[in-house]
Amino acid sequence: MAKDKIAYVCSNCGQESPKWIGKCPSCGQWNTFKEIRISNESGSQAARSAATSLRSSLEGKPRPMALRDISSHESPRIDMNDSELNRVLGGGLVPGSIVLLGGEPGIGKSTLTLQTILQMSDHHILYVSGEESAHQLKMRADRIGHGGNEHVMILCETSLENIFAQIKECHPDLVIIDSIQTISTEDVDSSPGSLSQVRECASSLLRFSKSSGIPVILIGHITKEGTLAGPKILEHIVDTVIQFEGDQHYMYRILRSIKNRFGSTSEMGIYEMQQNGLRPVSNPSELLLTQDHEGLSGVAITAAIEGVRPFLVETQALVSTAAYGTPQRSATGFDHRRLNMLLAVLEKRVGFKLMQKDVFVNIAGGLRVTDLAMDLSIIAAVLSSNVDTAIEPGWCMTGEVGLSGEVRPINRIEQRIAEAEKLGFQHIIIPKYNLKGLNTSKYGIEIHPVKKVEEALRELFG
Repeated sequence: MAKDKIAYVCSNCGQESPKWIGKCPSCGQWNTFKEIRISNESGSQAARSAATSLRSSLEGKPRPMALRDISSHESPRIDMNDSELNRVLGGGLVPGSIVLLGGEPGIGKSTLTLQTILQMSDHHILYVSGEESAHQLKMRADRIGHGGNEHVMILCETSLENIFAQIKECHPDLVIIDSIQTISTEDVDSSPGSLSQVRECASSLLRFSKSSGIPVILIGHITKEGTLAGPKILEHIVDTVIQFEGDQHYMYRILRSIKNRFGSTSEMGIYEMQQNGLRPVSNPSELLLTQDHEGLSGVAITAAIEGVRPFLVETQALVSTAAYGTPQRSATGFDHRRLNMLLAVLEKRVGFKLMQKDVFVNIAGGLRVTDLAMDLSIIAAVLSSNVDTAIEPGWCMTGEVGLSGEVRPINRIEQRIAEAEKLGFQHIIIPKYNLKGLNTSKYGIEIHPVKKVEEALRELFG
């Protein structure tokens, strides 16, 4: 019998090496190579046997096909009965796909997954839990309000071979693994959660999913740096990587798609954490703009876009004199480096001296927005706090700011204007270049086109 092979894998990027290296040649990180033991057998025997028994279409060895002979029809998707999750997945769950859901401890990954499958009454689902007991899952299901669903089967198991044996008996339409770091296989001689165990178990589940057509959802832990735990190859193996984000001190949870082979990665889903589970938020603007800030300085409203969804978000800024000589720059929910760039533009192009002042910026609601159209509202909020003058109610703005102080055009301007008008705003500032081909007569909101930052500030403050 041949000996097992010893290899070294970078825990940051997944680079393999036959010997230990101090610095990874791929990602440049130090002391990230971990020893793994590779069995002389290629893959899990249980996974291969289960996939063989469930294989229905592919017979014999695959042969190369001409590109023109391959059909290009789109696969039918499984409706998850959750509008936000369907949006992030690209329209639903693709049969035969494998999805990785990651997030911080206690953020609501298991709650989101459990409440979603409990609403899918027309599918037979197997929920494999390696962390919680069946009694705990039953209590959570009763709290959500769907504890009587008989289409969901619960299996508390950590052995991959036993999981495949139960799948062979149950014949489910969907398999949930909670979590992948707790599953282990007998083919790898290491503890659950190690690099080799996570890699081998994920590869076996991938082979099973692709050969049987049964989709698999993996729930994964994240490290203290915010990245998914385990080898980087885990993210390469799966078809879709979804990140569940949010601050535990806020009621909102954000679902983002980091990787998606079957859809866009720019989509975002928003949930509200309640006592009976997570509630999908179809119109986040109404929740994010519930408070009245009339007469308060340092507050600006912007029309942002995430994916194809427009929503209005509140930008808060505070400018104060630096008490310790070195000014502070702090941004919550916004890129810190871009804030420094905008402050430099405000000082160089507009003439406001902020060198000796602390600047704090916050995106209300615990959101993290990456839309470049936030630039104009950041500058407006900072200036409003600096001069202690409130922006008049009924005004919102959108636009990207360049290094020369110009307001650059942005995409989906019509959706942003329509969203602001729907929420009752009377004025909106947009880039002047976006007026080309725009029919302004169909809107009831007054549109103020600007070409430079100075013009926008003049419209707001006179």
